[in-house]
Amino acid sequence: MCGIYGITKKNLEWIENYINLCAHRGPDANNTYIDDDISLGHNLLSITDTPNNGIQPWKSPKGNILVYNGEIFNYFELCKKHQNFKPKTNCDTELLAWGLDEYGIDFIEEIDSMHAFAFWQKENKKLFLSRDHAGIKPLYYSNLGSFIAFGSEAKGLLETIPYARTIDQLALSSWSYCGLNVTRNSFFKGINKVMPGETLLYNLTNKKITSVKKNIVIGGNSKNFLPEQFIEIFDKTIKNFLIGTREIGIFLSGGLDSTIITHHATKYRNLKVFTSKIVPSPDDPFEDFNSDYLEAKSFSKKYNLEQIIVQHTPEIYSDYWYSSVLALEEPLYNPSIPMYEQANKMMKDNGIVVSLSGDMGDELLYGYPSYDRLDNFQIKTHRDCIKFWLNERLSQPPNIKGVKFTRDEIIDSLMESVFPDSLWDKDDIVSSYMRLDQQGLCPEDFFRRNDRFGMKYSIEGRFPFASKVLMNYLMNIHSKFKRGKNENGLKFIIKNSYKNILSNSIINKTKTGWTAPIHEWKRQFNDRCSKIYEIANNVTLNNKLVIPDDKRWAPFLHFYSWIYLNKMKL
Repeated sequence: MCGIYGITKKNLEWIENYINLCAHRGPDANNTYIDDDISLGHNLLSITDTPNNGIQPWKSPKGNILVYNGEIFNYFELCKKHQNFKPKTNCDTELLAWGLDEYGIDFIEEIDSMHAFAFWQKENKKLFLSRDHAGIKPLYYSNLGSFIAFGSEAKGLLETIPYARTIDQLALSSWSYCGLNVTRNSFFKGINKVMPGETLLYNLTNKKITSVKKNIVIGGNSKNFLPEQFIEIFDKTIKNFLIGTREIGIFLSGGLDSTIITHHATKYRNLKVFTSKIVPSPDDPFEDFNSDYLEAKSFSKKYNLEQIIVQHTPEIYSDYWYSSVLALEEPLYNPSIPMYEQANKMMKDNGIVVSLSGDMGDELLYGYPSYDRLDNFQIKTHRDCIKFWLNERLSQPPNIKGVKFTRDEIIDSLMESVFPDSLWDKDDIVSSYMRLDQQGLCPEDFFRRNDRFGMKYSIEGRFPFASKVLMNYLMNIHSKFKRGKNENGLKFIIKNSYKNILSNSIINKTKTGWTAPIHEWKRQFNDRCSKIYEIANNVTLNNKLVIPDDKRWAPFLHFYSWIYLNKMKL
């Protein structure tokens, strides 16, 4: 995990400033490349080799220049496949640069990666910007007419882009309707996102930028599954995801996804696991906030794991409030944001440089009860599916009054640049909907927050379920084979495959979310919430903003805090 930055003009000062702003993304080394047409910069977090062997920008065998952030998990397989590739280091950057030289952008199809990269072909004055199939690694850019600028985080672009501190209305409208900004536009006006799986080409000769490739996982072969086959593929995936020489930690929630990751990973390496505990745990007739913690504790004891408990309290939640808003860069409709930062800080304090987590398991394996509702609606087209996703994803979306764009206009925008027709399968509505989650929810919520909070503490986040190989395998299984027939039938593939491996308590446990109980803390432990009330008063008082007194309270406070801290204009 690293940071990449560039501008299509000669400007060393601009690049060095960006590198310094994002130094947390790569504390092991930094460097620049400058010519008459472009300036490129890089921060290095060294994972697979010594820093001296991994310094970028990287000059390819043909003289092209690469800046790259990510990991190629099938690196060793590709080295065996391409016998004419003669590596001088253990860095996958070297392989990627060679592959782009030899095969062009089509080499992306061979790599099972998380990546964001810029590849500069100096001779023909072409710049490629690319992002991995699942949108794990971020990449922002802005087209300013005579030049473009880009980077791993938006913060380095804010002072370059006119009106960047004005809230983008398309982004705000999307967020208002579904709690996610899944459009190409960021919340900062004039700053855009390279979309998941997309490769853009910027031609310096004619100053045009075009989308030239979309490499995303579709599947759709309607296969069944064999438990032993799933276990074999998953085990190989985990082994590949342990690549590197740095200390690895696992976010072990106690749920199925993180548990099977831990089960396989500990076969190959001694790892620390990190589990969250809510203190105090509120009384709630519908949810036990520490039930997953208890399962993780029992599992860790059985496997003799070194388990670190991350204890979340109202006071600590408040302490991380402002810093988590700033680190995340853009608003996120999620009450648990401070807890995510705290968990990454705990990993850093315990020497972790690489983290594993179970994100995207639910979106591949039929993990949400809401998927059962799809049969009750008349979803007959791709547009119907997107409309349902936009309107029904949340029971309590922000619903900000007076947003500029209608729901239909947002759907039009999403169909054009985010959710292509290839995601639709009329014979498998649930899988079609899952693909929207995979291309929308996962990159804009799970992967973005993990990148920002992990990188704040110089930690590379990895997501085994987002492996291109594993995604292809699972999305070629029809959704009807992923759902058991009883009430506890969610994630049938895991439950059926691991029923003789994991404890019955984990297999049969009702799904619970990992959520900060701030709403319940306020009601049941009001005296311990004075700090967060002080923050709310500070943020809203001068702006005369009103926060709804329901479960939207924390997400709205997050949004208003973002406006306040970044001096944004509506």
